[in-house]
Amino acid sequence: MANVSGKTENGFTYEAEYEQAKSGRINWTATYRRGGDFCGMRHGRVEESVDTPPAQIDAVVKSDIEDTWVRAS
Repeated sequence: MANVSGKTENGFTYEAEYEQAKSGRINWTATYRRGGDFCGMRHGRVEESVDTPPAQIDAVVKSDIEDTWVRAS
């Protein structure tokens, strides 16, 4: 498991865990907050990450976490 955190473009902070699964997939779970208050949780999966360099995996996961929250809001 690895951890990432960040802030979405619409002002929510998040903390997430992810792990690499079989077949190049990455599964993640994120908790979103605003002003310290819990606002929601999402789960997701990044497909076809086999060719993603290890140094870029955090960025790929963070992008998917942001997209999932912003599109759902």
